[in-house]
Amino acid sequence: MASGAAEKGKALADGSESAAESAARRAREWTTWAMKKAKVVAHYGFIPFVILVGMNSEPKPRLAQLLSPI
Repeated sequence: MASGAAEKGKALADGSESAAESAARRAREWTTWAMKKAKVVAHYGFIPFVILVGMNSEPKPRLAQLLSPI
C-alpha cells in the first residue's frame, strides 16, 4: 500500500501522466465515489423500499401489519 501511494504521488509530481492514464485514474475515482454513495443509498433505502412495495400490494395491509413480525 505504501509503495502504491508513493508511486501515485511521484506520478503526479512528475506531471508525466498521459491523457489516457489521467482518464483511467478519473474513471477509477468516479467509480469508487459512485459505489460508496450507492452503498449508503442501499443501506438506508432498503427497508423504506420494502415498506413502500408492501403498502402498494393487494390486499392493502395496514402499516402495523407490515412492521409486525407475525
